[in-house]
Amino acid sequence: MFKSLNAGRGARWIAVCFVVLFAAACAQNKPDGLSSNVKPGTGQDFVVNVGDRVFFEEDQSVVTSQGQATLANQAKWLNRYPQYTITIEGHADERGTRQYNIALGARRAQSARDYLVAQGVNASRVRTISYGKERPVAVCNDNSCWSQNRRAVTVLNNATN
Repeated sequence: MFKSLNAGRGARWIAVCFVVLFAAACAQNKPDGLSSNVKPGTGQDFVVNVGDRVFFEEDQSVVTSQGQATLANQAKWLNRYPQYTITIEGHADERGTRQYNIALGARRAQSARDYLVAQGVNASRVRTISYGKERPVAVCNDNSCWSQNRRAVTVLNNATN
């Protein structure tokens, strides 16, 4: 009886190890994203390899350290490809009045703009706009959605050359 019980535990242990090893192998593979197949200097390159958005804490317009890293990468990319102008869209979650969220979105867009300009991006290439809570990317009554909507998105405009 004990041999049968131990064999069952051993089989379960082997199965668990197999699942863990399989998951680890999958995690080491690059995702099926387009990062290796994207032409440098394109809008797709910007979104996939640099990142087009930064997120903010609740009711804040201060760029987080993670946001600073993304904006620093954006600045490097934009300085490498000066033919693009950009629009930074400021967004807010659904809580608060429309008027308040428009103002908050504007402050978020301005914070992102200021960071990019401080990193050497010519201010004449950067425009800002606020959509407040009018363009959510996630809709639900939960912080998991609200946090996705507290953002500034950098949109590439047509190349100037």
